[in-house]
Amino acid sequence: MNSEDKVYRNLQKHLDEQTLGFPETQSGSDIDLLRQLFTPAQAEIAMMLRYRYDSLEQIQDRAAKAGKSIEQTERLLDQAAGKGVIGHRVKDGIKQYRVLPYVIGILENVIHSAPPELMAAHLRYSEDGLFWRDYLKTKIPQMRTIPIQKSIKTRHHIGTYDEIKKLIETSDGPIAVIECACRSGAEKRGEPCKKTSRKETCLHFRDIARFLLEKARVGRQISKVEALDILQKNQEDGLVLQPANSQAPDAICSCCGCCCAPLKAHHALPNPLSHWATNFYAQVNPEICSGCGLCEERCQAAAMKLDEDRRAAIVDLTHCLGCGLCVEVCPEDAIELRNSSVEVVPPSTSEEMTEVIMAGKS
Repeated sequence: MNSEDKVYRNLQKHLDEQTLGFPETQSGSDIDLLRQLFTPAQAEIAMMLRYRYDSLEQIQDRAAKAGKSIEQTERLLDQAAGKGVIGHRVKDGIKQYRVLPYVIGILENVIHSAPPELMAAHLRYSEDGLFWRDYLKTKIPQMRTIPIQKSIKTRHHIGTYDEIKKLIETSDGPIAVIECACRSGAEKRGEPCKKTSRKETCLHFRDIARFLLEKARVGRQISKVEALDILQKNQEDGLVLQPANSQAPDAICSCCGCCCAPLKAHHALPNPLSHWATNFYAQVNPEICSGCGLCEERCQAAAMKLDEDRRAAIVDLTHCLGCGLCVEVCPEDAIELRNSSVEVVPPSTSEEMTEVIMAGKS
């Protein structure tokens, strides 16, 4: 193994120790992908970062041991942050940096301007499957599903963390909208989304939004009014609302079953809800259901099936995400959401969610 190969192998091991991991593959697709994302110098500096934000001075304590001046360290950090491969924020006037997970994180930042070589490396790593295996093994999931607004009835017990309008209205700081990484990637592969032609569907908030807009130069800043309008269109297009798994999420994705990698994994698992966070499930009244099949067509989780004998829809509760998309399209009002027997209360912040994931990992 030459010195450059060793740098990337050490970076892979370092990333694999962080929140969602970055597992080694037998094919070498992990190293090929890291080569496309980081220069050797950026790989070396990334190994001095943790999943928590650290100040430039804290990072320099580690970098100095490698013979780097603070000016060199800051330049390399800013270059890597500008590419979107590490995280950056300014808090109380102090620059801070951290390792980003591959998803949601690096991939979303780089895929929009990804050259063919990077796209090919991403596909090879994804197809090896080990990253997605580890992604689904965390103590709590990185994402969760919340119902669309029209499917919620006044009788539901619903926390503000499960109500999409409240999440937007109570958000402080900037809001950025970016193209969906999964949908953009699928289109580049010649597999356009079957649900919508719109790609600008993913929202980011607060420090993450500032980082995307100011450092990574990804996406555009929008108002709360436009954010609500985008989410309304996402719901009309039949996309599943999936915010980050915290009460004050820093991201809200709107996902489809044909492009979204986690939802595609959801289809393939025998009991996917053991890897998912949701507080609702759909229930069909067979006495009212006309068997039109619209709910099955609308479902992004492969949870709705038409029973040909009974001419009524049935719900596979091992797959139902409680997103409410089926409720909205039922012409007979035969479907409603039910509260799960145990309410899943997400961590307060994304930082707290990360700590829970790391605690489970260790």
